[in-house]
Amino acid sequence: MPNYSGSWNLVQQMQAVAASNWPNPPPAVGAVGIFALGQAPGASTTRDKYTFSGCVVSSATAASCASTKGSAAGNSTVGIFALGSVGSRSSIRNRYTYADNTNIVATAATCASNYQSATGNSTTGIFALGCIACSPSTTRNKYTYSGDTNASATAASAGSLQGAATGNSTTGIFALGGNTSFVATTIRNKYTYSGCVNASATASSVASRCGSAVGNSTAGIFALGRNCAGSTTVTRNKYTYSGCVNASATAATCASAQGSAAGNACVGIFALGYNGSKSTIRNKYTYSGCVVSTGGAASVASCYGAAASNGTTGVNV
Repeated sequence: MPNYSGSWNLVQQMQAVAASNWPNPPPAVGAVGIFALGQAPGASTTRDKYTFSGCVVSSATAASCASTKGSAAGNSTVGIFALGSVGSRSSIRNRYTYADNTNIVATAATCASNYQSATGNSTTGIFALGCIACSPSTTRNKYTYSGDTNASATAASAGSLQGAATGNSTTGIFALGGNTSFVATTIRNKYTYSGCVNASATASSVASRCGSAVGNSTAGIFALGRNCAGSTTVTRNKYTYSGCVNASATAATCASAQGSAAGNACVGIFALGYNGSKSTIRNKYTYSGCVVSTGGAASVASCYGAAASNGTTGVNV
């Protein structure tokens, strides 16, 4: 009987060598978020990339131009960033693919704007254009990711800016932020993506603006940002999409405003943004119990950011 054990061992050794030389596989779908750092210390093209399991951060492809006060939405493979203020307000859009963070220009918005928010499902994202010509706006833009097509969605119930948004596969909830008088507000709008219908969701626990939000397929967590007094806050609101129920989530590790967030099906990472000064601090949430812990720090201190991720989330400003 021939002895193949030596040959078999050689095969195993060759396979092991081949595996060790094989490039690292890309992160699994549902595991990557890309943050636009915004103002750091001026408008910035810097992008950070996170993997949610270990909160690893590395640089992503830069934006086409420096900007602040943007927003972003994404599906399982593509994220679209609204660049916001670029010296002045901008209608520019950047599009990223998560695997290699390629950046190309997406269809422009219907008008230049900043301070907006956005949310999306697997095929459609809705952008709240925020401040237009220094006045809060009810305008919404709707994008399809494949061709980056832009069309109008139903207007908000009130003019707003500095909001946040999150969504599951069928519904997105927008925090309107500052109202037409630039006062913090508890108003929420609820959208269904198919017809872009707008209806009121449960109000937040406190008036706020300059917030951020992240969510999985059933829950969204809002960082309320600045409250009515204009001070930063650690308050979090938690929503379930079906009935838009609002309850408190675990507080942030420190008060902050003007942050951003991205998440996959079970974890969300918040960029705390401004907390007296620009910050590299990140908080990490698990949606089931709203547990907060520190995620990997950003590559640079920043505020006014935006984020998009793959997986099942809606994305915010």
